[in-house]
Amino acid sequence: MNIVKTTDSDFEALYRRITGRGRVFDEELWKVVKGIVEDVARRGDEALFDYTRRFDGHILTAQTVAVSEGELEEAAARVEGPDLAILQQAAQRIEAFHRHQIAESWTVSEKPGSILGQRIIPLERVGIYAPGGSASYPSTVLMAAIPARLAGVEELFLVNPSRDGKISPLIAAAAKLCGIRRIFKIGGAQAVAALAYGTEAIPRVDKIVGPGNAYVAAAKKMVFGQVSIDMIAGPSEILVIADSSAQPSLVAADLLSQAEHDEMASAVLLTPDDVLARAVSAELERQLENLPRRAIAQRSLEAFGAILVTENLDEAVAVANRFAPEHLELMVKDPWNLLEGIRHAGAVFLGSYTPEAVGDYIAGPNHVLPTGGTARFSSALGVYDFVKRISVLSLSREVLEEYGPQAARFAHLEGLDAHGKSISLRLAGKNP
Repeated sequence: MNIVKTTDSDFEALYRRITGRGRVFDEELWKVVKGIVEDVARRGDEALFDYTRRFDGHILTAQTVAVSEGELEEAAARVEGPDLAILQQAAQRIEAFHRHQIAESWTVSEKPGSILGQRIIPLERVGIYAPGGSASYPSTVLMAAIPARLAGVEELFLVNPSRDGKISPLIAAAAKLCGIRRIFKIGGAQAVAALAYGTEAIPRVDKIVGPGNAYVAAAKKMVFGQVSIDMIAGPSEILVIADSSAQPSLVAADLLSQAEHDEMASAVLLTPDDVLARAVSAELERQLENLPRRAIAQRSLEAFGAILVTENLDEAVAVANRFAPEHLELMVKDPWNLLEGIRHAGAVFLGSYTPEAVGDYIAGPNHVLPTGGTARFSSALGVYDFVKRISVLSLSREVLEEYGPQAARFAHLEGLDAHGKSISLRLAGKNP
């Protein structure tokens, strides 16, 4: 990667290229997804199975679209004991972390005759999208299902584009650990549409969560409002702030851990140390040589990677807040001190022994994170994403007499006379 100073004339153009990647859906892609979503909404199972045959290459029917109990047990049994133990440990740690996010309903009586409060109600049905294709991601199942269960969601449905109509053993094992029993062998924009609108075989849900490719992201954006969604997940990204105390080999390894995701991924280093910048650049070239996904990582670094030299660590923090990255590593001598200035990031990893990769799997915090700068206003997936809040109000006549005249006047100021009358009639003790 080229080394660029934040004071260089081309810094702003580089910043815009990195932060602008994947933000706008290709017009042709949007047109294709729109057609798929509308077709599934109109024709239901017939359209869903047509697209599954066309895109995934296998035939499904209303009788075979769901993973049977036997299929689930058989697939899960193929996971070896040590690997299952890792999934179990990850599930336990994820649950322990997310238990701290559980919110309780509450009421308060500010004075006699006045009760105000809020009820925390879990969503009834949630659909989880677990990516398929060339790899399986059981971690996504754990990260989505565990907080949903803790929130009290009654029904969880999992969609996972299967290979040759068979569920991945790792996905099956993760689903069993989370108590998911209804799994469907579908994926892509057609799966999102099926969950949003419901078909003869696929239940309609209240919310869809989980990452996917550009077609899945576009479909989620399109059905938002019909159902709730977690976020529009864009390409993965990492930003590392490092000083002279950081080991170049570790910085380079962490940058590559995201660059290998796909060609649209972004990996950025911010450092005030010129020597470290050059050493990391050399390390990236060295480590790329033996990386199995070298071609993908190299194209990612060339297109959306950067080593940015700042004036000092304070400027590095300011630039990091502009990026608002999905993953932010603080590989500096005193990371806790630097954390005070961080306002925008999906997750922050402090110190040289906290690589982003451990957060992907087993640390406990959720790895479904805001991307593309959306950490400015959104957060990691959590228990709070699977509940809704209902306000509760109860006033006595005496309290209404105290606040009612002001409320009626407020209604008059807004030109809503019926609002005001609904209050004044009660204060006058008359029937409408």
